Amino acid sequence: MEVRVKNLSVSADVVVGQHEDGRELPTLTHTIKTAALKLSSSKHVVHKTIVRNFSGVFEPGTITLVLGQPSSGKSSLMKVLSGRFPQEKRVTVEGEITYNGVQQHELGSRLPQFVSYVDQQDVHFPTLTVKETLEFAHAFTGGELLRRGEELLTKGSVDENLEALKTVQTLFQHYPDIVIEQLGLQNCQNTIIGNGMLRGVSGGERKRVTTGEMEFGMKYMTLMDEISTGLDSATAFDIITTQRSIAKTLGKTVVISLLQPSPEIFELFDNVLILNAGEVMYHGPRDQALPYFESLGFHCPPHRDTADFLLDLGTNQQT
Repeated sequence: MEVRVKNLSVSADVVVGQHEDGRELPTLTHTIKTAALKLSSSKHVVHKTIVRNFSGVFEPGTITLVLGQPSSGKSSLMKVLSGRFPQEKRVTVEGEITYNGVQQHELGSRLPQFVSYVDQQDVHFPTLTVKETLEFAHAFTGGELLRRGEELLTKGSVDENLEALKTVQTLFQHYPDIVIEQLGLQNCQNTIIGNGMLRGVSGGERKRVTTGEMEFGMKYMTLMDEISTGLDSATAFDIITTQRSIAKTLGKTVVISLLQPSPEIFELFDNVLILNAGEVMYHGPRDQALPYFESLGFHCPPHRDTADFLLDLGTNQQT
């Protein structure tokens, strides 16, 4: 799916209160005094720009890395693209987003059928096993081949159509097992997910389950927001390698935001989008990012990670 964004701006009216900074010891007296100050302090509304005039294209079969410091607008951009950004009166979203030429507002509530979004937090039923969780996700995203799908398999001969139908039915039937093998979850497929109070799979395995859930439903685009949080570099590398393989094999559009990717992970991406305070600093091929900034007078020091250098370009250390 080709996703085109033109002049996208996101802003919000934020209520700001003025009270003391709370550097005193957290005694009972101090807590009561702070609460009283919060109630009595003056408040005013500040208009904050989250994303400013962003334009770009995300092409099918590619995997794009979104880089940026905290509060740079990464999560907001991902949520807007996935249609999950909150629709509130105090929030203003301007610009145009199209999916294979179709306007976002025309898709409406159907957008989640085409675009999946993986949040930073893993939310699961803790008492379900890994396999049960994936089977549940599969069943509720059209786990059975619909009659309309069967009717589409009519372009070949009778024998070819029957063979294609048999293959597709088998794929749908065993798709949870395919995802389990694809994500390396075979050894823990019968282990419960767990949570902070119930022992289950590891954090890396839980993140793989979250990723696997988003593979069901034959989505055309996958957006993953800082999925490396709490993961070791090896696990993050495996997950992103899998996403790259899916993008290349199935022609999916994959966009992943990361805070500090390792050099090995950075090399897996086709394109890089660098955000700073809601504005685009660079959006293009990964291997052209350094030459672009070198042409502007910013040179990466020897033996420094490229991703770290690009990430720091919008900070005081570089400016």
